[in-house]
Amino acid sequence: MKRPFLIVFSLFWLGITSSIAQSLSAYDPVWTTMSKNASESMPLGGGDIGMNVWVEDGELLFYFSRSGTFDEHNTLLKLGRVRVSFTPNPFDGDDIFRQELNLQEGNIKLTGKTGGKEVTINLWVDVFRPVIHVEVDGDTPTYMDVAYENWRYKNRPVKGAANNANSYKWAPQGEVITYQDSIGFQDSSVLFYHQNRANTVFDVAVEQQKMASVKGQMMNPLSNLIFGGVLEGGNLIRQSVKNGVYQDTDFKAFPLKSISPRKHHSFEIYLHTAQTRSVEKWKSGLDSLVQTAKTASPEARKNTTAWWKGYWKRSYVITDPQQKAANDTVWQIGRNYQLFRYMLGCNAYGSYPTKFNGGLFTVDPVYTKPDMPFTPDHRNWGGGTMTAQNQRLVYFPMLRSGDFDLMKPQFDFYLRLLKNAELRSQVYWGHEGASFTEQIENFGLPNPAEYNWKRPDDYDPGMQYNAWLEYQWDTVLEFCLMMLEQERYADKDISEYIPFIESCLRFFDQHYQYLAQQRGAKTLDENGDLVLYPGSANETYKMAYNANSTISALQTVLKRLIASPSVTSAAKWQEMLERIPPLNFREINGHRMLAPAKLWERINNTEVPQLYPVYPWGIYGIGRPDLQIAINTYQYDPDALKFRSHIGWKQDNIFAARLGLTAEAAKWTLKKMGDSERRFPTFWGPGFDWVPDHNWGGSGMIGMQEMLLQTDGDNIYLFPAWPKDWDVQFKLHAPRQTTVEGVLEDGKLKELNVLPKEREADIVNMLGWDLEKKAGFK
Repeated sequence: MKRPFLIVFSLFWLGITSSIAQSLSAYDPVWTTMSKNASESMPLGGGDIGMNVWVEDGELLFYFSRSGTFDEHNTLLKLGRVRVSFTPNPFDGDDIFRQELNLQEGNIKLTGKTGGKEVTINLWVDVFRPVIHVEVDGDTPTYMDVAYENWRYKNRPVKGAANNANSYKWAPQGEVITYQDSIGFQDSSVLFYHQNRANTVFDVAVEQQKMASVKGQMMNPLSNLIFGGVLEGGNLIRQSVKNGVYQDTDFKAFPLKSISPRKHHSFEIYLHTAQTRSVEKWKSGLDSLVQTAKTASPEARKNTTAWWKGYWKRSYVITDPQQKAANDTVWQIGRNYQLFRYMLGCNAYGSYPTKFNGGLFTVDPVYTKPDMPFTPDHRNWGGGTMTAQNQRLVYFPMLRSGDFDLMKPQFDFYLRLLKNAELRSQVYWGHEGASFTEQIENFGLPNPAEYNWKRPDDYDPGMQYNAWLEYQWDTVLEFCLMMLEQERYADKDISEYIPFIESCLRFFDQHYQYLAQQRGAKTLDENGDLVLYPGSANETYKMAYNANSTISALQTVLKRLIASPSVTSAAKWQEMLERIPPLNFREINGHRMLAPAKLWERINNTEVPQLYPVYPWGIYGIGRPDLQIAINTYQYDPDALKFRSHIGWKQDNIFAARLGLTAEAAKWTLKKMGDSERRFPTFWGPGFDWVPDHNWGGSGMIGMQEMLLQTDGDNIYLFPAWPKDWDVQFKLHAPRQTTVEGVLEDGKLKELNVLPKEREADIVNMLGWDLEKKAGFK
């Protein structure tokens, strides 16, 4: 494709960044009425902590969660709920109520005024230490009551669909119990923690999946895990324990009350997690955290505020800054982009990645599905179970937004599992390479229910006996690509990831030759290529022969690996690249298009892997050869048309953007990134998963980024699928440590800043370049 026109700017920097704080503040959610219940909560967080904050019937409540708090059955447990009230009550009248999320500083401010007397409450989370802060200031003295509430004060049997929150799902083996926490007063504070028993679902899965011979070599993240914390503050004294019920779940409350009325109150919640048999060691670690945090307290708020301000300067997408209409859907998608990025920032430094099925912000499940009156710990699709096809969409947008540090928890998750995945290959098939399945536990084995307890006696023990997940190995390659992209985007040293990437590739090379040897004398086909059979094109085209999603994944990752300066064995990987079969095509009604695979047995789901060579693998797209073939696939493939949607993990918005189909990209983006049906605009879902649906938001972010900016080689394509009449201010990242920052207003590019400056010559402005019209798209 020829360049429509090249922009070589010698602009003075016009201060785009200086206006971002003001534009961002316009996106701050402000509520002037109290919430009905937890479903109308507002997210707050930082570091690795997430909170749901709301005021109900004149009382402040919040749930709080932390990354990595998995119980014996791999349920991601919340750490509790807090209830705060005042006497006299500032939320008891009609004068003023205001709840505001300040994105720029990462805090929530509550204001209540009655009888002319005002009280403000500031809630914030330390980004650098696991501490929650609640600070109260009033015009006149008040009494404050603070209650720590916990529904795990007793053992709770888990029945029926409630097991969807743990790793047993629909196939519990005997009675499943969520074991009680330890909770009690400690002087004028409340101490709470959950201690996992020695035997967990890890032990059950190892035995089920015939890995007992190497159990001693395997990483086990669940055994003896202890997590919890302490709530404490000045001027507080313990009260009598109380019983209560919130929504469907009974609880015990451990209340503290201020000794005397004051204008200023505050309390903190300090959280600690450790894998140890000794509760005393855990308590010692908690005490050390408390002392360290108190010593650092004077600087903590300033450092946290500085982190959030820096976070917003890295990247932004602000649409229709003037908000030209009251119900402006273009303005909404920009606000929701920023709000969802805020939610991702709340788990910047977690021990585990942000989960696709709710992250740290789930609430009582009945508000998501009325037929699930379970405890607030519930979410569908498990807590420690990771579904890679969903997780990837949470993390891919962080490349364009420059949030490389936020990607570390997801990468570390896989690095921890490398040994266990390699042991799978050795035990089951006697070859090398890391065997990662599509749906894996946080200890690297397939989910026990998906692995299936009812299996034929002679079935391969390394395989899931599962119609959706059998032979689906290749999603891990998307995380390999993210690792490689960090080197390309930010010049990161990725040497720690190279052994992981190589092991994943080695699995495909050796395993498919191993399978060929089971069928006959030859390990390669007549062209000397791997025979990728049996395979799977996502969860959709099953028992596939040479799936295009797998072929494009292997081709792209191998090429990137070979080009990486961190690799010392490029020649070996070049040999493997030459064994990867070519992509498959088909013709329908005279239109040549990409096929899902060479052959397949059945269709099981509604993904569109025939377009994976477009995204995420980038073999087809703007500036690349044979774009029309990919456009034909989007436009005419009968399954692609039948499966098209904006819900959940669907990525039609991304495909359309990558293909330069502006009207299509705009249509699906407005649907996907429009307001949710809940009070907080980005609590989307449940879609196929849960609320808030993080792979819904992630795929929406990716689509908007691709509409604004794409790259091919050194070329940086600006506005490849962005409508001319959508005003926007943006800053996005591109390879070679490049940032592109611009302002589009009234159909014209008013400001542009490209760093480093020499990359200005690589900008290709595609504004108004109508690929849909050229392609004959209808």
